[in-house]
Amino acid sequence: MSAGMSAGMRTGTGTSTVALAVTDGMLHFELSVAYEVFDAAPVGVAGPWYDVAVCGSEAVRVGRFGLEPDHGLDRLRDADTVIVPAWADVDEEPPAELVDAVRAAHEAGARVASLCTGAFVLAAAGLLDGRRATTHWAHTDVLAARYPEVEVDPDVLYVDNGSVLTSAGKAAALDLCLHLVRLDRGSSVANAVARRLVVPPHRAGGQAQFVAAPVPARDDHPLADLLPWAVDRLDHALTVEDLARQARMSSRNLGRHFRAATGTTPLQWLLTQRIRRAQELLEATDDSIDTIATATGMGTATTLRRHFNRTIGVPPDTYRRTFRSGSPRPGG
Repeated sequence: MSAGMSAGMRTGTGTSTVALAVTDGMLHFELSVAYEVFDAAPVGVAGPWYDVAVCGSEAVRVGRFGLEPDHGLDRLRDADTVIVPAWADVDEEPPAELVDAVRAAHEAGARVASLCTGAFVLAAAGLLDGRRATTHWAHTDVLAARYPEVEVDPDVLYVDNGSVLTSAGKAAALDLCLHLVRLDRGSSVANAVARRLVVPPHRAGGQAQFVAAPVPARDDHPLADLLPWAVDRLDHALTVEDLARQARMSSRNLGRHFRAATGTTPLQWLLTQRIRRAQELLEATDDSIDTIATATGMGTATTLRRHFNRTIGVPPDTYRRTFRSGSPRPGG
């Protein structure tokens, strides 16, 4: 599978198992975020939801709270998705039994995601070697120095490598969890989860390998007015010059602001927004691919299919069949 589509369900029941790997030394915020997202389906979402398993070798302390796991760490091997919450002390080696269990789960076919400093557990398991990854900005230098085989990116909200995903700190854990729901169930279901949690369904910067740091929430930021202006005009053939003119700056200066705020170029950001709009239209309407191509500024169905397949990992028609009306992904 490509990075745009998640691993297939291994339960064969349409219900995907999410295992939360817990041990002494975890932080409660990221653990709570994952549990809140995956434990209960939002109102109005039909079909099977996730089966959440809290896994640990024994009763643990999570911050100031005590926690009784439902299963042992060996349960991770049977999960579709394993989530490793934040590790409190990055100067301390994570327990070998946790590292071994996470590695074994990945080898057995699980998709493994870390939240915040949980990336140190994934790195200790060797899952990040040769891969791009991120963690809380305060610890990216430590991660890079301790694990030189890992390509550490300090400027993104999360990184999706397909079967291995990592998030930045704190609130970015929620961004990654919503991203996983979006991969599994589609944008409309992820949006429903976001509405229940009263958070933005997708912060600025795109998704998958294009996801980057959000634009600073300041009215005087150079891109504060430009980005919503562009999103409202995705059916237009916008150029960098159009964006620069609207922002009242040079194309070169615009490029610098885009790179600093979103981690990508103006044209790549535009393409990401067009793909997101296409996903929404594929899920919510019966519009033809030609009509959607026009509505998203892609021009032709051929162009839409090429960019959509390259970014999401499947053709638009397959995506529509998979995610229409919140249906489960293939394999469920």
